[in-house]
Amino acid sequence: MNNSRSDSYAAAGVDVTAGYSAVQLMKQHVARTMTAGADCDIGGFGGLFELDITGMTRPVLVSGTDGVGTKLKLAFLLDKHDTVGIDCVAMCVNDVVCAGAKPLLFLDYIACGKLIPEKIAQIVSGVADGCVQAGAALVGGETAEMPGFYPVDEYDLAGFTVGAVDRSKLLDRSAMKAGDVIIALPSTGVHSNGFSLVRKVFNIGGENWNPYVAELGMTLGEALLTPTKIYVKPMLALMEAVTVKGVAHITGGGFYENIPRCLKQGLSAKIEKSAVRPLPIFPLIQQAGNIPERDMYNTFNMGVGMIAVVSAEDADTAVTTLKQNGIDAYVLGELTASEEGVILC
Repeated sequence: MNNSRSDSYAAAGVDVTAGYSAVQLMKQHVARTMTAGADCDIGGFGGLFELDITGMTRPVLVSGTDGVGTKLKLAFLLDKHDTVGIDCVAMCVNDVVCAGAKPLLFLDYIACGKLIPEKIAQIVSGVADGCVQAGAALVGGETAEMPGFYPVDEYDLAGFTVGAVDRSKLLDRSAMKAGDVIIALPSTGVHSNGFSLVRKVFNIGGENWNPYVAELGMTLGEALLTPTKIYVKPMLALMEAVTVKGVAHITGGGFYENIPRCLKQGLSAKIEKSAVRPLPIFPLIQQAGNIPERDMYNTFNMGVGMIAVVSAEDADTAVTTLKQNGIDAYVLGELTASEEGVILC
């Protein structure tokens, strides 16, 4: 590729040599993510991964894809691009682990108005950080320079992951019953959902939009850009310790949309508001936008990034196991016979 160059294409706004430079800069980050089974040289046409099915009788592949959304606007405004890649990975791998699967590989897609190799390398460094946290190999990706489609200083970021689990270990909601306990895994902040509303209520990008906020211990922008928590390794440890009957990743739609997705029909999640531990950012959002409480719980994670459903007799072990794996877990509520989905009282 040393002699690959098109002056005509460059005149149209696409510099292919910048793409080659970006690949060279990102290789050091990709190398950090390599796991057993990963066999790839970034720059080829496909990412290779050898699936190890040792101990599996009926392996099932579980896939997930997502993006970072309008949270990227914060990265543009703050000119900080090394953490949004963690968000991208988190939004995908946290979904996959809800089925009981271990993420194996990840691919990213970056589309930009102007390809600046150093900026792309910063983005990929965050993707690599997320992959390391999830135990997934970054086996490939795509960077597309699209002048006239994106502003020169903006980009979009999306990703795709594949995990695997033996069919016998897929989570089985049919075993759920009234009285089962809901365990909360705290979030690190807003994560990567609800930012269209966040940007509106705080007038993000407007005059004096990024003050230091004492309750947060940092500027508003820093707090909002805090990357999404990756729950893969603690959740896989929990699944080894106890029987987990269901897991929900609390993303867009908050409690009301996401928790029912993991419940057996005829059961609802009964949660006392006093049990929820909202992070300081959420009251600030609610006050700034005069947002009804119901809408807050139907838009944001409210400090709970993931929940797990276990038998009452396993609740203490579940909380202890998660704490041993770096998660300050706590009992959020219980299942009750109802068709309401979520009962917040």
